[in-house]
Amino acid sequence: MATATMTSKGQLTVPKEIRDQLGLKPGDKVELVPSGDDRVVMRKRRTIELKELFGILPAGTVPLTLEGIDDAIAEEILEKDRRSRE
Repeated sequence: MATATMTSKGQLTVPKEIRDQLGLKPGDKVELVPSGDDRVVMRKRRTIELKELFGILPAGTVPLTLEGIDDAIAEEILEKDRRSRE
């Protein structure tokens, strides 16, 4: 198990073994996702190409606001990611 210590500024250094396992390099983004009680899942943020977004929303259900479109795309990406892990 790897351990990190939080600084007074709220910063953590990701231990080398975890960086290596996730393939993290300087400048990479990570997602921290609450996962029940006092657990957090950290995963490398995946870059999505524009062509992966085509056809992601069902026809006729596109929200009319930019915020609604962003939310719908985010939900579909998370669902697609969840399905790919099953």
